[in-house]
Amino acid sequence: MARVVLTGGLLRFSEGTEAFDLDAATIRQLFRKLSELYPAMEPHLLEGIGVAIDGVIYQDAWLQSIPPESEVILMPQIAGG
Repeated sequence: MARVVLTGGLLRFSEGTEAFDLDAATIRQLFRKLSELYPAMEPHLLEGIGVAIDGVIYQDAWLQSIPPESEVILMPQIAGG
């Protein structure tokens, strides 16, 4: 199971839970499971969230795999220009 850490505005949807273990094979599956646990979080996941898996940041990489025992950090999407 991956260790999932929530940051920023996502914490208000998780009833104060900042980190927990969750079994998910891909980012899409992770978002689906988070949406089931915390339905109010779903629109925010879909509008764009940065995901760091073991220190590597991914954006809009729905099918990126999540290795077992990884640390997954969800953060506001990174903007740039």
